[in-house]
Amino acid sequence: MFEIFWLVVAFIYGMVLGSFANVCIYRIPEKVSLWSPPSTCSKCGYQIKWYDNLPVISYLLLGGKCRECKTKISMQYPMVEMFTGFLIALIYLKLGLSYDVIFLSAIVVVLLTIAAIDYKTMIIPNGTVIALIVIGVLYTVARIIFPQEFVLSITWLEALIGFFAASLPLFLVAVLSKGGMGGGDIKLMAAAGLFLGWKGVLVAMIVGSLIGAIVSLTLIAMKKKKRKDLIPFGPFLCLGILIAAVIGPDIIQWYTGLFTLAG
Repeated sequence: MFEIFWLVVAFIYGMVLGSFANVCIYRIPEKVSLWSPPSTCSKCGYQIKWYDNLPVISYLLLGGKCRECKTKISMQYPMVEMFTGFLIALIYLKLGLSYDVIFLSAIVVVLLTIAAIDYKTMIIPNGTVIALIVIGVLYTVARIIFPQEFVLSITWLEALIGFFAASLPLFLVAVLSKGGMGGGDIKLMAAAGLFLGWKGVLVAMIVGSLIGAIVSLTLIAMKKKKRKDLIPFGPFLCLGILIAAVIGPDIIQWYTGLFTLAG
């Protein structure tokens, strides 16, 4: 019962964070403050009350419509909230009650924001990368100073090498392909390397690239996209970073184990 209680708490906590992620996803491209003015209906300007702003619940109670003008509310809002809750619950299941969950929760919000904005606009805002760097540095410093309080460990050297381990190869790809790789992707992986370390960020890049390749080839095969169409790479890298942050050590252990078996 104790585990179930904290799992539910983690899920609700994640949905609340997802609600904030929605604010970031909507306001950052519009260059609007995240803190003011209060949330309003984009159609009629109705100021949304707190009881109409509860994650998922309010959407269901309102039938997915604005209370005032009855305009349909995008499914993005409850989907992001549910997805964030699901992610935080999974992180709790993997890492338990640890300080890692707090830092990774903040990282999840930033990565979801980056993925959604890049998907919509093909741009990764510098402010989101800076936020990821700040969180990543704080996470790394905390783990180095208080290693006993965290499940996932890292050293200064791993963080420093991690900053360049994926971003430098991507930079070379961008130079050689003359723009085939966006500068936002390079900065994203540099920021991720600060808290993933060099092994983790390489896992993130490989996993993200594989998922991106599979999705892209599938879209081309289904004739949803053409070979020359631009497909944002940021969402796939963000997914790779999340996977590496939570189960990266397991992937590395599994991979190295293959060589042990082969020997």
